[in-house]
Amino acid sequence: MAVSDPRKRSAAEQAQYDKLVGTPIPKLIPRLAVPTVLSMMITMLYNLADSFFVGKLGTSASASVGIVMSILATFQAFGFLFGHGAGAVVSRQLGRGEKEEANKTVSTSFFFTLVIGFLLSAVGLLTLHPLMRLLGSTETILPYSVEYARWIFLSGTFFCSSCVLNNVLRYEGRAFYAMIGLVSGSVLNIFLDPLFIFGFHLGIRGAGMATALSQTISFLLLLSMFLRGKTISHLSARHIELRKPDTVLRVVRNGMPSLVRQLLGMLGTTFLNIGARPYGDAAIAAMTIDGRVSMFLFAFVLGIGQGYQPVSAYGHGAGRDDRVREGYWFTLICSEVVIGILAVLAMVFASPIVAFFRDDPEVIRIGSEAMKFFGIAAFFQPISARRGSRPSCRRFEAGSTMSPSF
Repeated sequence: MAVSDPRKRSAAEQAQYDKLVGTPIPKLIPRLAVPTVLSMMITMLYNLADSFFVGKLGTSASASVGIVMSILATFQAFGFLFGHGAGAVVSRQLGRGEKEEANKTVSTSFFFTLVIGFLLSAVGLLTLHPLMRLLGSTETILPYSVEYARWIFLSGTFFCSSCVLNNVLRYEGRAFYAMIGLVSGSVLNIFLDPLFIFGFHLGIRGAGMATALSQTISFLLLLSMFLRGKTISHLSARHIELRKPDTVLRVVRNGMPSLVRQLLGMLGTTFLNIGARPYGDAAIAAMTIDGRVSMFLFAFVLGIGQGYQPVSAYGHGAGRDDRVREGYWFTLICSEVVIGILAVLAMVFASPIVAFFRDDPEVIRIGSEAMKFFGIAAFFQPISARRGSRPSCRRFEAGSTMSPSF
């Protein structure tokens, strides 16, 4: 295995390399995880705030958020395909001192997400009404989901591309810069939601506009990190590699587990909405609230796992597979402890949690009962997410180790 030559690195790159390859695991992973956990928490707080403010418009409006979640998950799936794929490849390339190759990987991945995001948005806007019915909308939910989804599609290209920029920053160990981009957009959305929905009396349209504007600004902030030289790898049109398929295939091979997992999650949400449809809008609204709460709880574990990503990739690129294994078990144990405590709290306080988002007796009844099952399932999330990412040098190189949790 090739180990990078320190003479090929700048002082900043060498310092980053020394930190990721030499700092003790119990000290390094928490340091990298804290900004990621904070950014994930605030991002999920935006999701919760969105559910809270839209819930004030009624049960049908609250349920529409759950319908549109499948659309967001689809954009995120393709964003993660190139984001996790590029991040894993780039960090190994930087670990070996292959900076020019890293530039090609980042630039090509970013280009492909722009194209895919645009195509998804175009198809979605052209098939809006039938698509919302397909995803589980009832006739009473349909007007809300159509209006909300329209704005999500309009900003979908930016959301999809942000996943690449964010993940490359994290894999480089620049978690703080990734946090700035994500947190800024999320905080802005929390303030814009009530302003647009109630202040400007735009209703569900205001929620969609607030989300679209926030995602666009978050994208621009993340992009600025690359354009202003805050990153090790560089983003440039001249680095886009279309003649050699190896660059794209390597990224796709590494990101495919993330794509499959995200798409399966999207299908799970869609089938849950379709299954709840015969029981009325209250059932879909309850599943929406429980899903958002579950995502918020898992954000803690997701942040810890993402703190492990650059450690794992840099360690493998530098030939330090002992650090890959040590970091894996440290992350797994921490994740299981955290999610266990949070899941118990969610099950104990299920009724007041659901009531906070929608003061509808039927929504509270269904949501609090379902929350118990969400809580039980949460105990297995760290194990199942990391079972496929157990460190093995051969499998890591083949690109089969990285799940969305890592």
